Amino acid sequence: MKKHQSVKESIRSIAIVGSGLSGLSAGIFLQQAGKAVTLFEKSRGPGGRLAAKRTGDGAVDIGAQYFTVRNPVFRQFLDDFAGPDSYAEWRGRLRHQDDQGQWANFHATERYVGVPRMTAISRRLSQHLDVRAETRVAGLTRDAGQWLLEDTAGGRHGPFDAVLVTAPPAQTRTLLSDSGLDLDGAPGLFDDHPLAACWAVAACFADNPCTDADGLGVRHPVLDWAANNSSKPGRAGDDVWWVLHARSDWSERHQDADPQWVTERLLAAFAEVAGVATAPVQTLTHRWLYARTVAGSRPPGYVWDDAQRLGLCGDWLQGGRVEGAFESAEALVRAMR
Repeated sequence: MKKHQSVKESIRSIAIVGSGLSGLSAGIFLQQAGKAVTLFEKSRGPGGRLAAKRTGDGAVDIGAQYFTVRNPVFRQFLDDFAGPDSYAEWRGRLRHQDDQGQWANFHATERYVGVPRMTAISRRLSQHLDVRAETRVAGLTRDAGQWLLEDTAGGRHGPFDAVLVTAPPAQTRTLLSDSGLDLDGAPGLFDDHPLAACWAVAACFADNPCTDADGLGVRHPVLDWAANNSSKPGRAGDDVWWVLHARSDWSERHQDADPQWVTERLLAAFAEVAGVATAPVQTLTHRWLYARTVAGSRPPGYVWDDAQRLGLCGDWLQGGRVEGAFESAEALVRAMR
């Protein structure tokens, strides 16, 4: 892969807040350009939208369910830095409902998943970088042309020549506000391109409760998506895990609902839509506060303030897709000239 050689020579060290795909991609590009890069991640490990929860004999994808590869540069990046064995095509039988509730097949295209779980990609990418896990950045301070970072435990990090923030818009807005920072156009950016919540439930069945399809795009007041996680390549175990994603508007209204109540509502919707007659033997529930881009949003792709040497990137700035996270990071690094 062609190295990004155009980043300013005066920018030698960069801090990246967040280690989802956009943060990891930007970090690798900048490191390839000879820069010293440090990533700060509030969770125990990298991943962001590429998320999975451990089960007894494997894991189940609770975030992004698959991704497409339309950009050949993205494929080359994955092959070079995650490895071609870290992902595979998911040839699932995917169906969706139209406005009248009639079923049709998804349009034909190649859809990919991490192997043996979505996080396999981010774990591989993170091995190339210095990732400080369980470090939540709470403040950014600019002093004498350089940046200092403070975490919630009182630790201080830096100095750095530049900072890139790859967190979701609400968290990015809070970080900038708490740090007393202004970005040109940022207030409108956050207001115009929010992310909506999504409740996710993973349900384990002794036998496959729905054999007609591996993924369902649903027209239902509660349920938006259901997928047979066990149909994806490289998944182990005899049990069958289905992942259910609630509608964004329903999730927004019920952000603070009891997880057990949410689980019951989503399972009831799944039974109604797919004719499921059996109860799961185990469930896992997760609330995504910042999950989906709002329809009709036209974000700018990235933000780079050259005077402050402060940038923003992430899938929310590039249409919400997994590949969009990569493209946002690539565009931001190109802008750092």
